Amino acid sequence: MKHPIYLQVIIAALALSLVGYVGILSWNAYASHRTIGQPENVRDTLSVSGTAKISVKPDIARLSIGVVSTGSSVSATQKQNTEKMNAITDAIKGFGVKDDDIQTSNYNIYPQYDYTDGRQVLRGYQVSQQLSVKVRNLETIGDIIARAGELGSNDVGGVSFEVDDTTALQKQARDKAIADAKEKAEVLARSLGMRLGKAVSFSEDSGSYPVPIMYNSYDKVAMEAGSRAPSPDIQSGSLDVAKSVSITFEIQ
Repeated sequence: MKHPIYLQVIIAALALSLVGYVGILSWNAYASHRTIGQPENVRDTLSVSGTAKISVKPDIARLSIGVVSTGSSVSATQKQNTEKMNAITDAIKGFGVKDDDIQTSNYNIYPQYDYTDGRQVLRGYQVSQQLSVKVRNLETIGDIIARAGELGSNDVGGVSFEVDDTTALQKQARDKAIADAKEKAEVLARSLGMRLGKAVSFSEDSGSYPVPIMYNSYDKVAMEAGSRAPSPDIQSGSLDVAKSVSITFEIQ
């Protein structure tokens, strides 16, 4: 019995599909067997690290200058404290410090008590105010501190020296660290009788930022007495910016 033409076409198509499917399975099995123990794209590589450190002079200083006042009433003590601090602020500006570089960092009012026969007796109030000052002309630091003392500052914190913007220094240190790593890789490759190829991976640490140099060097006794003290000789020293990188190169 003859099958209709359309049925013969369907049977032929199914047969061809089955043959193709079996062929694909056979090829996959062959390919899997052929590549066992033969990983593709294996490259000979060499990993090295590079470091660099740059010493720089600080370009800004930060000062903490304050006034601590005591009195019998809050308003009178605040007035005394404010007058002294305003005079100090004006004097600081006279050394070329801009408004944006002067910030009130602390302001407190505390009651003060005496204790007699186990009883707490109000003695008065203490008002304290501090300024955070960024000084860009480092040669004026000593004079600023001395002048603040003359005008009644009796609470000067540490002087810290910093680099205002480390972006360019970080890039410079990174470039030097990369050059150091590449030089090491070239030496090792020559020793191995190989030729250095392109870099295939790179990583770097977060970097070592300059740690501020701190000084506490003003004569607080002279400040409290309101006397003229010589300007302290404060040295800015130097700061280090460090960078470390790891690079993997192809070798041939």
